[in-house]
Amino acid sequence: MRLTGVGRRYGLGGPWILRGVDLDLPAGSLLRVEGANGSGKSTLLRLLAGIDAPSAGRITGRPRTAYVPERFPAALPMTAGAYLTRLGRIHGLGRAAASRGALEWLERFGAGAYAGTPLSELSKGTSQKVAVAQGLMGAPGLLVLDEAWTGLDRASRGILDDAVRERVAAGARVVFVDHDPARLAGEAHAVLRLGNHSPRPAFEDTARPARNTTVQIVAEGPAGAELPHGLTGVAEPLGDTGAVKLTVAGAQADDALRNLLTARPPWHIRSVTEVPHS
Repeated sequence: MRLTGVGRRYGLGGPWILRGVDLDLPAGSLLRVEGANGSGKSTLLRLLAGIDAPSAGRITGRPRTAYVPERFPAALPMTAGAYLTRLGRIHGLGRAAASRGALEWLERFGAGAYAGTPLSELSKGTSQKVAVAQGLMGAPGLLVLDEAWTGLDRASRGILDDAVRERVAAGARVVFVDHDPARLAGEAHAVLRLGNHSPRPAFEDTARPARNTTVQIVAEGPAGAELPHGLTGVAEPLGDTGAVKLTVAGAQADDALRNLLTARPPWHIRSVTEVPHS
C-alpha cells in the first residue's frame, strides 16, 4: 500500500490539514502515528481507511480495511451480537461464521454476556469492546486504530495488544494512534511524526490561503468553554447552537485553526470557507 503526495484540506479550497504525505506500508508492518492535537493524526488515519478522500495525491494498493475510532456511535437499533454479525457479513464472512465470530470476539474481551444487549444500553467500556471486535472480525488486511484502547479496561487493552501482534504476524498492515507512549513500545516497524517540525508537517506556510482572501471558520467548543487566547479576527456566536463563526484574514487562518484544535479541550471545526475579496 502506498501514499503518494497525499493531502487533505478543510472543505473546498480551505487550509490544508495534511500536505505532501509519501508513505509505504508493506505487508506485515506496524506503523505508529504521533503528533500534537491538531497535527492531522486522525485525518491521516481516516484517509488510510478510505473514510475520507484525499484532496491531493493518491492512495494505491489498499487491502480490505477495518477502522476503529476512539468514540463508537453506539446508538444503533440492534444488539451487540447482531451488529457484529452484520459487520462480519460485510467483511465477507458467511452467516454462520459471522455469528460465531461475533460471539468469539465478545467472549475474548469478556463481553460475551452482552451479545443480546441493545447497543444503546451498553457502557462506554463495553461499547468500545464492540468497536474493537468489529475491526478484528474478518481478519482485515489493513487495521486502522485511532486511540482504540481508550475506554478499555487493563485486561482488554492487553487483549487488543495481542490481537495487533497477531494481525501483523499474519501479514496485515496495522496503523495506530494512542496517547500512551508505552503502547506496543519497541514493536512498531516505523513511527510517523506529524507536526510543524516534521518532514510532513500538518500545516505549511505554502498551504495557507492567499493574503487577499478572508476565511470564515465555524467551530464548536465544549460546553462553557471560552475561545482560546491569541485568536485574531472577529468572532460571532451562531444563535444558541454553541457554535461560533470566526472571520480572519486568509494569512491567519492556519494559526486560528491550530489554536482551536490544540486548545484543551479542543474545539470541533464544523466548516472552513474561503471568501475571495472583490
